[in-house]
Amino acid sequence: MKGVFHYILRLIEFILLFFGVPIYIYFDPEFIHPSAIVLPVMLVIFIYLYRLPEFKFRELVQLKIYKKILMKHLIIFAIISSLMILVVYIFDRENLFNLPRANPQIWIMLCIFYPLFSAYGQEIIYRTFIFYRYRRIFKSKLAFVVASSIAFGFVHIVYYSHISIILTLILGLYLTYTYLKTKSVLFSSILHGMYGDLVFTIGLGSYFWLDMHQWM
Repeated sequence: MKGVFHYILRLIEFILLFFGVPIYIYFDPEFIHPSAIVLPVMLVIFIYLYRLPEFKFRELVQLKIYKKILMKHLIIFAIISSLMILVVYIFDRENLFNLPRANPQIWIMLCIFYPLFSAYGQEIIYRTFIFYRYRRIFKSKLAFVVASSIAFGFVHIVYYSHISIILTLILGLYLTYTYLKTKSVLFSSILHGMYGDLVFTIGLGSYFWLDMHQWM
């Protein structure tokens, strides 16, 4: 009975944190800028992970990726990049490469700082934290991949765009699967950063950053 009660409480916690908070921000956008929440949440997560005896902080920086695996993901990135550029060219041609053309300094800064801070932070939250905190709820690999990906996609409702939700849901499936296969949150963060930079480069940044228009 105690185990069932603990399971229910942990599930409620997951729903409140990963669905309740985004919904609150969605209806009260003045509450906090979505990007500002990553670092404070990271601090809390670091404290939580530090208290876990089975967790070692080296997991956050280990990167044991074989050349074959790296090449596979680079090929996937090249194919997806080409397809996304083609889609933007066909359906939204005037915005293709809009940020690097309009404000190259901001574009370079985003391409540098987004992977380092936002992408890495999100991967720790949506991959490492969910894995360790809710593994008794999402026991199978499939359950974890689905839960992590849906939560990752859903948080993007704060950008008021179905495009950002759909794209991040798909990316979440890919990143979560990669995290499980490689056991490296750093590698999934690198991939996350690459796709984030791609979005800001090819003209889809306005779907992922509320204030993008002020830089155009």
